[in-house]
Amino acid sequence: MPVVEAYMVPHPPIAVPEVGGGEEKKIQSTLDAFDRIARRIAEIRPDTIIVTSPHATMYADYFHISPGRAAKGDLRSFNAPQVRFDVEYDTDLADKIAAAADRAGIPAGTDGERDPRLDHGTMVPLYFINKRYTGYKLVRIGLSGFSLDVHKSLGRAIDSVANRTDKKIVVIASGDLSHCQKKDGPYGYRPEGPKYDSLLMDVMQRCALTELSQFDEDLLDRSQECGHRSFVILSGILDSHEVTCEVLSHEATFGVGYGLAIFSINDDTASGNISAKKEGTDAMDAYVKLARDTIFSHVKGEKLPDLTGLPDEMMNKRAGAFVSVHEFGMLRGCIGTISATCSNVAEEIRENAVSAVSRDPRFSPVREDELDDLEINVDVLGDAETISSPSELDVKRYGVIVTNGMRRGLLLPDLDGVDTVEQQISIARQKAGIDPSEEVELQRFEVVRHV
Repeated sequence: MPVVEAYMVPHPPIAVPEVGGGEEKKIQSTLDAFDRIARRIAEIRPDTIIVTSPHATMYADYFHISPGRAAKGDLRSFNAPQVRFDVEYDTDLADKIAAAADRAGIPAGTDGERDPRLDHGTMVPLYFINKRYTGYKLVRIGLSGFSLDVHKSLGRAIDSVANRTDKKIVVIASGDLSHCQKKDGPYGYRPEGPKYDSLLMDVMQRCALTELSQFDEDLLDRSQECGHRSFVILSGILDSHEVTCEVLSHEATFGVGYGLAIFSINDDTASGNISAKKEGTDAMDAYVKLARDTIFSHVKGEKLPDLTGLPDEMMNKRAGAFVSVHEFGMLRGCIGTISATCSNVAEEIRENAVSAVSRDPRFSPVREDELDDLEINVDVLGDAETISSPSELDVKRYGVIVTNGMRRGLLLPDLDGVDTVEQQISIARQKAGIDPSEEVELQRFEVVRHV
């Protein structure tokens, strides 16, 4: 079943009374929010809690998942050695997350542990949870130096694992916000500090989690936040679900931002129906279903599906078509034809679906163990028309074809990260090997996208 619920929490040791010595009362809203989250978790009674922490083992080019069957820790570094933790790890779930990340080309696993002790980014949230509920196993995951997009892709890989297990799972995205919000704070004041907190909490209030991976890296660096990548992983986990966000608290009393929020999944998968939803194809778009059935059959070495019973528009129309395959939000293969090469669209899709998972030179062939994690799109191209100027393009509406002699490059419309006509033309030129100084003929086309 999918992740049942998720939480954004900070990890200030001062929030623990044995550390704060009374100072924790100055952040009572944070304490109250922590207790509310702990009560929610006690009501859910999860089998496993996944914690992403910026203070767990961290590498520039690797996501570390804590290994072994158990771990211990205490808060002696914060003058409270009597506050101890002893947790059991969910080794089965950790191994499956590492395997899913590997299939997605994301370096992650249990190698390279530098310190087996629990970090305070994990222990502080557990302090409050353990007061209400202790019947869980733990998966602890560190962050990395990879881009925000890769952190989001790791979240999608985690979601794919959760969707195929019977375990009840909640996720704790542990991370403080900016550390430079007051002159007398631990890192002094920078204007980027409150700016980051304001932007981050606005995203959470609007539940616009996709915006987390679009934050400016320079702002993140200058605000001296520590939890943003943890929150981006969370956004990947929740990306395929209907989610509501409830912000509980935000404080910067000590010059460090503490934000707490609850993310509830509201779609049909919340009751554990994700497998039926992903595998059921009765309501699936006929174009996507044909591509999907073709890919599954080809990868399994079975006979390709025949074309009987398809809509007349697929059998009577000729057009170019592209089949795009993504895994955990990352491109896994894309092959298409600019104009019709087969007797109808259905045959065009079937041919290009096979090519997308086996003949895209940028990727190795798709394996059978990846099939359940694939997202498949089909773009059917309209007729190309020659245009005289880039001003006649629109990156959201039109794809572009650039031609110089025998060299020809195409880029589909409405692609993530392609926001301007200049970008669109430049990428199409690169695909064709056409230098920016060379003249090109421009054509535009519209597509019907099937998802």
